[in-house]
Amino acid sequence: MIELRNVSKAYRTPRGWKVIVDRLDLDLPTGAKVGVLGRNGAGKSTLIGMLAGLVRPDSGSIRREGSISWPLGLGGSFNQALTGTQNVRFVARIYGVDTEALIAYVQDFAELGDFMDMPVRTYSSGMRARLGFGMSMGIAFDWYLVDELTAVGDSRFKKKSLAVFRSRLQDAGLLMVSHSINTIRTYCTAGLVLDAGRATYYPDVAEAVEAHERNMAA
Repeated sequence: MIELRNVSKAYRTPRGWKVIVDRLDLDLPTGAKVGVLGRNGAGKSTLIGMLAGLVRPDSGSIRREGSISWPLGLGGSFNQALTGTQNVRFVARIYGVDTEALIAYVQDFAELGDFMDMPVRTYSSGMRARLGFGMSMGIAFDWYLVDELTAVGDSRFKKKSLAVFRSRLQDAGLLMVSHSINTIRTYCTAGLVLDAGRATYYPDVAEAVEAHERNMAA
């Protein structure tokens, strides 16, 4: 369960304050698969950041039951000076999982070979994505946060990545931001629509998509 009580968040802009959410109350049941929809600038990534604990709400409280992943797709989550292995070791200690088991999993999954022992600053964007995705799949989270799911690599690697992701979701909840309505429909059964500071939860993802499309057409 994830509970938000009276949560508000706004940012100052050259044109004044931009309200992301205003006094939001929301209960997300354990195991829910929720697509987060809204026009550009509606605050989808900010909401994901607040749920992850990376962004502090201006007011209100967020209560999380179970372990929550960092946002998949979020850039800049590695120490560029450390090697891939050292980054994995750090994450294992933070989340309290077996260090050597996670390193072995990521080495096998990411298929980075000798680059695992090279600084992440030498990686291509695709290699960093493989490393990050491997780490997130190597930990059995209760909730996965996704900010634009990207399967990198050749078709074989993409197929493997998505298969592992689907298997993780069998026993976990999901909050997914995506500009692809088809992706939302594929992975989500419910929806959360952000518009003008309001967030409306729909138990049926089809209803959420319809509401989002009405907002976009207005």
